[in-house]
Amino acid sequence: MDEPRDWREERIEAAIDGRNPTVLAELSAAYAVIGDVQFLPGYSLALTKTPGIDRLSDLPRVERLRYLADVDLLADAVETVCRRLDPAYRRLNVEILGNTDAFLHCHIWPRYEWEPPEIIGRPVWLYDATRWRDPATALGSAHDEMRAALTSEVVSRRDSVEFRFDV
Repeated sequence: MDEPRDWREERIEAAIDGRNPTVLAELSAAYAVIGDVQFLPGYSLALTKTPGIDRLSDLPRVERLRYLADVDLLADAVETVCRRLDPAYRRLNVEILGNTDAFLHCHIWPRYEWEPPEIIGRPVWLYDATRWRDPATALGSAHDEMRAALTSEVVSRRDSVEFRFDV
């Protein structure tokens, strides 16, 4: 019998099966998840709920709009929570890249005034590689307050908004 693969190797399938521990909430067309790294507290992603979808254009138009509506919902929730928890919150970056992981996902990056001056106005991807592997900022119990606040905000928005897509 084959051992189950690590959830990080199949993030969407693991979310569907309830094995992805980063899931904050299930939305209409996406899973709202908190990032594995939290060197920018509140970093979250919207993962497509459809396995095998590599890029936004792979979705039929109505599903694409549902996914983007979920990205918007998650981004608003992240901004609200980060602004409330850190007075140095500055802005939000929303990015669909897909250069490394071959599945549709959108990065929601909060940005802060306390970031190093040489990077504050630059893309997150220019942070030194050590930031991505630092155990001190890896998702863990130190982020329980952020995770709870994000979950609450996402769920309240999800449950209070209904989207209709008539095409």
